[in-house]
Amino acid sequence: MEIFVLPIHYIMNLINFGIFKIIAGNEQLATIKMANSFFRFKQFTINQDKCAFKVGTDGVLLGACADIKGRKRILDIGTGTGLIPLMLAQRCDSEITAIEPDYDSFLQASENIRMSKWSRRIRIENCTMQNFNPEISGFDLVVTNPPYFISSIKNSDLVKSNTRHNDNLTHQDILSGAGRLLKEDGLLQLILPYDEGNIFIAEAQEYGFYCNSILKIRPLPTSAIRRMIIGLGRKRVNPAESFLTIEKGERHDFTEEYINLTRDFYLKF
Repeated sequence: MEIFVLPIHYIMNLINFGIFKIIAGNEQLATIKMANSFFRFKQFTINQDKCAFKVGTDGVLLGACADIKGRKRILDIGTGTGLIPLMLAQRCDSEITAIEPDYDSFLQASENIRMSKWSRRIRIENCTMQNFNPEISGFDLVVTNPPYFISSIKNSDLVKSNTRHNDNLTHQDILSGAGRLLKEDGLLQLILPYDEGNIFIAEAQEYGFYCNSILKIRPLPTSAIRRMIIGLGRKRVNPAESFLTIEKGERHDFTEEYINLTRDFYLKF
């Protein structure tokens, strides 16, 4: 029987994805399904066993792409596990506020933030965006990875349903909240599926927000655009458009642009 020694970073990523295979020669002896209770990044760990909304590619993309240049005060709406504020704290020296309406998720995000090296710069509140009333308004950047199902069959688990359907955080809620909380020259940035993103851009004009930038994301070179990271401000400009492809074609064969974007975070890079 041959024994294969795997690098520790490779093992940790198998654990992150919740699957570990035991192989002897060419024969797979067992697959151990591990509880996906945490996700380890290079500089922080996300515990997520109490959160309905787990670490996912959308959140990582927004955390890696958010326009932080010159942004002194940042707000994350619906922080879930606390992933995005932790990624932003790693990338910049800004003061960051995160809000989360679900109490269990709030507790877990609070713990994830407390265990990080940036806990003094990240403040978290258990409230909805509609009820959020900061002592000092005027954020330079508002980010959100919002629930995006507008009309579809809902999960019977209310918490999971709320994280995926926009009943409790509609496009209108986000736009009116951004209008109330952003500085005049502030930026609203969010990630949405392609169709919902185009709807959001159209609706935003009714609230005085206009698309300034748009990153169109496809999983494979031959795939249609699946996600968009949209930046909106109060000035009308010609939107800066860019593209990102995640994988070359094979599963987990990532493009150089995706690796370069996320290498400061993922253990596998």
